[in-house]
Amino acid sequence: MNIYGIIILTTLLLDFLLDLISDILNLKSLRDKLPEEFQDVFDQEKYQKSQEYTRVRTRFGILTSIFDLAVLLLFWFSGGFNYLDHLVRSWVTGEIWRGLLYIGILLFARGVLSLPFSIYSTFVIEEKFGFNKTTPKTFILDILKATVLGIVIGGLLLAAVLAFFQYTGDYAWLYCWIAVVVFSLFMQFIAPTWIMPLFNKFTPLEEGELRNAILEMAKKVNYPLKNVFVMDGSKRSTKSNAFFTGFGKNKRIALFDTLIEKHTIKELVAVLAHEIGHYKKKHIQKGMLISILHTGIMFYLLSIFLTHQGLFEAFYMDHMSIYAGFIFFGMLYSPIEMILSIFMQIFSRKNEYEADRFAVESTGDPESMISALKKLSADNLSNLTPHPLYVFLHYSHPPVLERINAIRQLTRQTKKIPSETLETG
Repeated sequence: MNIYGIIILTTLLLDFLLDLISDILNLKSLRDKLPEEFQDVFDQEKYQKSQEYTRVRTRFGILTSIFDLAVLLLFWFSGGFNYLDHLVRSWVTGEIWRGLLYIGILLFARGVLSLPFSIYSTFVIEEKFGFNKTTPKTFILDILKATVLGIVIGGLLLAAVLAFFQYTGDYAWLYCWIAVVVFSLFMQFIAPTWIMPLFNKFTPLEEGELRNAILEMAKKVNYPLKNVFVMDGSKRSTKSNAFFTGFGKNKRIALFDTLIEKHTIKELVAVLAHEIGHYKKKHIQKGMLISILHTGIMFYLLSIFLTHQGLFEAFYMDHMSIYAGFIFFGMLYSPIEMILSIFMQIFSRKNEYEADRFAVESTGDPESMISALKKLSADNLSNLTPHPLYVFLHYSHPPVLERINAIRQLTRQTKKIPSETLETG
């Protein structure tokens, strides 16, 4: 095994061990005593259920990770990448067609192998804890729709990237960068109106007190909101959420129907204010800019390593190819990706605090935001006491108790009341 193989294997094992350690620590951080802050939304039985949900999901995740790592290492060291390359070369001519077929087969095989785990997660674990509303028909249709979209949209993008590297020389990475950025921006415009409705129904929020309260709040913060959509999240799960997506005229804020069902108008306004906060604080634009820069760096490094024979020798390949180089570089790049993901999680958690602050300041109602966060944690059986290492590695949102404490601290600062007075009074 050469230096490339050693780096990739070491990274895979270290990443697995780090995740395993964080999972174990996260399980050990579970506490029998319900935190006092949540006693109005959890009873002891529901709290125990949330802890059991964390245990079951974590153990299942560990099992899935072991399986994935074992399959990858078996395929790698048995010469599977080279064997598949020989098959593809015997079936089709033309580098681009070979690339589409080679990567397509790998993705299809990965999907087939992960299917039993997805079925168990949906119809056993989520069903056991009262979340699952997905029917077998919906489950199958989701897979078929995602597969067709992946073939059509993903296939076209992959063919373009392969063609650039095949025919455009030293500046192929730059052309790929531009193409992927344009494609990503285009998807931001069409996804809300063309792709997302393939999976869920989006209905404009009906006239009434809730709609009026939301539009009044949006007007107050000078946010150009023409409509709010209700998404039929109950089609698949009882879990609640809300999100912001898209740009320009196609941007939309969507509330899960399960969220509307379980929250008061004031709480829903606070949740919407939080989502608007992401827009007003330019979190989406900042995230997009970081993603664009990251994509450019990745393509530049890819252009360098695509011609390194040692990278292909590490996977026992008889032939060098652009398409196989994509796969191998992805694994070589994984240490950088892991470090970047940690920084992106930190950035995301910071954005969540800022959006919470915006919601509190714009509504002037911190208690409704706190109440909404507590209800969401109860409805989704969230882990109330996650381990700091697990949060550091995996959480895009701060733990709910930390978000609540930050809101209370902001309230104290706003009212200019010394914390000692609040603690004793």
